[in-house]
Amino acid sequence: MTTNQYDVIVIGAGISGLSAAKLLVESGLSPVVLEARDRVGGRTFTVRNKQTNYVDLGGAYIGPTQNRILRLAKEFGVETYKVNEKEKLVHHVKGKTYAFKGPFPPMWNPLALMDYNNLWRTMDEMGMEIPREAPWKAPHAEEWDKITMKELLDKLCWTCGARRFATLFVNVNVTSEPHEVSALWFLWYVKQCGGTMRIFSTSNGGQERKFVGGSNQISEHMARRLGDRVKLERAVYSIDQSGDGVVVKTLNQETYQAKYAIIATAPGLNLKMHFKPPLPPMRNQLIHRVPVGSVIKCMVYYKENFWRKKGYCGSMVIEEEESPIGLTLDDTKPDGTFPAIMGFILSRRARKLVALTKEERLRKICEIYARVLGTEEALHPVHYEEKNWCEEEYSGGCYTAYFPPGILTQYGRVLREPVGKLYFAGTETATEWSGYMEGAVQAGERATREILCTMGRISESEVWQTEPESVDVPALPFVTTFWERNLPSVPGFLKFLGLSSFLGLATVAGFVAQRKCLLHRI
Repeated sequence: MTTNQYDVIVIGAGISGLSAAKLLVESGLSPVVLEARDRVGGRTFTVRNKQTNYVDLGGAYIGPTQNRILRLAKEFGVETYKVNEKEKLVHHVKGKTYAFKGPFPPMWNPLALMDYNNLWRTMDEMGMEIPREAPWKAPHAEEWDKITMKELLDKLCWTCGARRFATLFVNVNVTSEPHEVSALWFLWYVKQCGGTMRIFSTSNGGQERKFVGGSNQISEHMARRLGDRVKLERAVYSIDQSGDGVVVKTLNQETYQAKYAIIATAPGLNLKMHFKPPLPPMRNQLIHRVPVGSVIKCMVYYKENFWRKKGYCGSMVIEEEESPIGLTLDDTKPDGTFPAIMGFILSRRARKLVALTKEERLRKICEIYARVLGTEEALHPVHYEEKNWCEEEYSGGCYTAYFPPGILTQYGRVLREPVGKLYFAGTETATEWSGYMEGAVQAGERATREILCTMGRISESEVWQTEPESVDVPALPFVTTFWERNLPSVPGFLKFLGLSSFLGLATVAGFVAQRKCLLHRI
């Protein structure tokens, strides 16, 4: 085996690992980055061909308050553009299509409106008491971590519509099912992304922009600056810190030595690595308990932008169990070329449709687009690209690892806790926009500063640093109306009417359920 000596070994050449290595070099240290794949970028993946020019089949969206990734983009001269939302969005539910504006579809039934409003308001209020950096310290952490999001939604939602949309909300944001994830973890996840409006919105939200030329440029620019310090097709299988430093071995029979190591992968991928001495019990158990979500990202290209001609922007919220796609966004290039619709096959649907061929998935996607948009033009694509992240050996899925019930309060404390000379990065360890490119940058730079602190180069107070707001992409506040702040919940409204007794409640609710098919429990 050949032996190579460095100051720090970084495992993983995604945005997090490369951000860590970049800061190490800028701090005067000598890192090496070992990547199992034959490319950099991790869960970002830009494909370039004549049919698409370029297309992001992995992480792609950025927006206000994601200031670190925006800072890197500006440093490398990578421009952003706004995802199209000029025309109306589409909400497809119960076989009918409704056009709307804004982040969430409007509700015209008064009880449904109260239920929706109470759901978002309550989730944000619960999130306010969860610390970003230590959600297990929240006053109700134990209670909320013991239940799933499904159980929480069953308590909060009184109407079929609110419960159905809330399920899609979970699917879209964490590519998992409400019954799979801890309520504490999901509430924290939404909170650390800025709340329900910020995480779900396109304009002024997490999906506002994309990079001109594709998101993989960020990793490619960092890799070029790092030069031959980045080693591809070096899958790590052994990490030995039993001696004075860290010795790392790769499958292609190379050995690397350093004083420290940063592991910048999803936690579950640590299972592919053999540690000497073994990982501490809590860290060892943690990496067995945090799976990654399921998603297939689908890009359908058309000859022309027919949806815009019909007054639609390309954003569709599709609430139909048999639909492969739950959410779409326009993916046409900013100059109007390469008209395309991006769609996510999420969670249970991804696991169901993974057995189909690529052509079968495309046919199902085009059929639902035709029904939702009301035109046969959707049945005639000129090109199709997809990425099934469920099959990615060195990701395990996408977008991010999630915490099932009971795991965050028991094991969360060790998520980014160093183990000897090993430090942990990766977007899962972030406290702002975890699961996004922004979180990856924060985590990588924080891990590097932890090493700098250990070396005595910076103080402990300098490890966690705030990021100045982007001048080019400022964050606007979300202004709530009087009614959004004060509209009662459904049970509150019924109680106000004096119908809080079981008999009165059951009578009114039964009548409404029969006439409107709204209430799902009494």
